[in-house]
Amino acid sequence: MTRIAIVTTVFLLHITAAGFVSAQDAVVPLDPRVNRSKVTEQPTPDVPSVSAPPPPAVHRVSLVAADVPCTASSWQSARDAITKGLEFLRTRQDASGGWRVWKGSAGTDQRDRSLAASTAITALALKAFAQVGEVPANSPTAARARDSIRSRVGGTGRSFIPDPQGGLGNYVASAVASALAAIQDPEDRILIRSSVEWLTMHQWDQTEGVSPRMDWFGGAGYGRSGRPDLSNTQMMLDALHDAGVSADDPAVRRALVFLTRTQNLAETNAAPWASSGTRDGGFIYTPANGGESFASEAAGEGRFGEKIAVGQPRSLRSYGSMTYAGFKSMLYAGLSRDDPRVKAAFEWIRHHWTFRENPGLGAQGHFYYLHAVARALYAAQQDAITDVQGTAHNWRDELIAALVSMQGQDGSWVNSASRWDEGDNELCTIYAVLALEEAIKPARQAAPANPPAAP
Repeated sequence: MTRIAIVTTVFLLHITAAGFVSAQDAVVPLDPRVNRSKVTEQPTPDVPSVSAPPPPAVHRVSLVAADVPCTASSWQSARDAITKGLEFLRTRQDASGGWRVWKGSAGTDQRDRSLAASTAITALALKAFAQVGEVPANSPTAARARDSIRSRVGGTGRSFIPDPQGGLGNYVASAVASALAAIQDPEDRILIRSSVEWLTMHQWDQTEGVSPRMDWFGGAGYGRSGRPDLSNTQMMLDALHDAGVSADDPAVRRALVFLTRTQNLAETNAAPWASSGTRDGGFIYTPANGGESFASEAAGEGRFGEKIAVGQPRSLRSYGSMTYAGFKSMLYAGLSRDDPRVKAAFEWIRHHWTFRENPGLGAQGHFYYLHAVARALYAAQQDAITDVQGTAHNWRDELIAALVSMQGQDGSWVNSASRWDEGDNELCTIYAVLALEEAIKPARQAAPANPPAAP
C-alpha cells in the first residue's frame, strides 16, 4: 500500500530541543472536558527528530518456516494454532458480519457501555484473517466483516463516525485503520484516510487548548470524555504505523511527549511521581491528571498512589502491558536504540521476562499483554532477548509455546481473569491469533548486532 500523506489541520507544530511552540497556546480556550485543577504541568520533554525510522508495517505472515528466526516446529505449531483459532472465530461470526455484536463495553472510567466496541473487535478479527491472506476478495468471512464495519462507521466515504455514542471513538478508529491497512485493497483507501484523520484530530493538543506543558498533551483517550491514556495512545500509533504514516508526522511527535511523561524515568520525565519511585524505565497507565497505574492499585497503593503511607513520597508502579506498549510506541516514533528512554524500557523488559502473566497485574489483561509483547518485539527486530540472569530467549519460540499450551480444544483462548472483557473467548482468541501472527511474520532484517544496553 502506498504511504498515506497526512496533513494535520489547524496547527503546524515546530519541534525544537525546547519542545513544541505554537502561537495559539494562549488564545484557544481549554476544552471543558479537561478539569484544570487536576492537570499538572512540567517542562516539555525533549522530542528529537526521527533518528531511526521504523521499518514499514508487514501485513502478512510468512509462507515458509525459513523466513522466520524460530524453529521449524515452532513455526508449524503457530500456523496450526492460528488455523484452529480462526476456525473458532468463523463459527462465532454474527449474521451481520461482526463479533460480540450485542455485547457493549465501557472504557476505563467511562460511565456507559457502548455497542461500538463490537466494531473495533470485528476490525481486529478481520485483521487476523487478512494477515493469513483471507481478504474480502477471496473470503466470505472477511467480506462480511468489512461490510459490517462499513455499515457501522459511515460507509466508504468521509462521513466517518467511529462511535455514535462517543465513548470508544479512538478504540474503534484505530482498529478500523489497522484492519483495512492489512487488507491492502485500494477500495479502502478513503476509509483508512478518514480513520487516520479522525485519530489525529482527536488527539489532545493545542486545538483543545492543551499546552505542551500539560500532562494531557499528545495523548489519546477513549473519545467523548475522560483523560488520555497509554493504551489508547499506543492503539493510535499502531494504526498510524499500520497505515503508513511517517514517524515524523506532527501527530507522532506530539504523542512522543505523552509517551515520555508515561515512563518511570526521572532523567527524561519531570513528573514528581517519576522522581520519587522506582525509576525502573517501565511505563504506567497515564500521566494525565497527575498519573495513575493499575499496578499500583494491584499492589494496594491505590490507582493514583493515594494509599501510600503518610510521609512516604507518592510514586506509581510500572507494569508489563504498558511497558511493552510504550517501548513499541517509541520505536514507531523513530527513537534510536541509544535513546535513554528506549534503553531504559528495554532494561525493564530484561528484568521482567515472562509470558506466564502480565507483570505487575498477574492474570489481568494477560492476552492484551501477549499481543503487545509480540508487536513490540517484532518492532525491535531482535531474535533473542538476554534477561538479567544472562539467559538468552528466542522470544518467538517461547511465545508460541506459551500460547499453544493455553489454547482450548475448540481452538479458542480465554482468560480466567475477566477484567477488561478477557473473560470472553472471542476477544482473547483474537488477541492470541494476532500475537501468533506477529511471531511468524517474515523477519525484516537480521537482528541488530548491538541491542539496547542498560542505562
